[in-house]
Amino acid sequence: MGYKQADRERGVVIWFTGLSGSGKTTIAHEVEDALYRDGVPIEVLDGDVVRENLSKGLGFSKEDRDINIRRIAFVAHLLQRNGVFVITAAISPYRAIREEARAMIKDFVEVYADAPIEVCEQRDVKGLYAKARSGELKGFTGIDDPYEPPSNPEVVCRTAEETVEQSAAKVLDKLVELGYLVQD
Repeated sequence: MGYKQADRERGVVIWFTGLSGSGKTTIAHEVEDALYRDGVPIEVLDGDVVRENLSKGLGFSKEDRDINIRRIAFVAHLLQRNGVFVITAAISPYRAIREEARAMIKDFVEVYADAPIEVCEQRDVKGLYAKARSGELKGFTGIDDPYEPPSNPEVVCRTAEETVEQSAAKVLDKLVELGYLVQD
């Protein structure tokens, strides 16, 4: 069973948010693979890749983080309004800037990759949590900078309890429920 776009002119932004190591990017790529396989026009805006190419030179102050999220939202909006399904996978730690992105983008589905910080630390291949805990890395989200969970996301993926496939299925099911996709 596959998926097809319900309306070729109607895209959607699937906005993944969560702590570093929560599984945002992993689930995002699982969803991307399913949609790509079925011919749905899809683009992934990964937070790390965007920061390197579109937001180079920005730091990690609240102001710089907000600028980065605004840039991601702007590019996502441009693609979405042209019928593309856009997946963003960025920590986007502040609720207000995510709400600003939601207000800018007509078709917006927020996905919260919810994992306890202990699990995120166990998954941390780059050692960022250890550096943050030792004081070597300042302003790290979840350690000495806040992460504000979404108030009312369309999808919550509990990544410490679900497989990647289960989490991706929840996202795809919600896209069907909201009328962005139909199953064939």
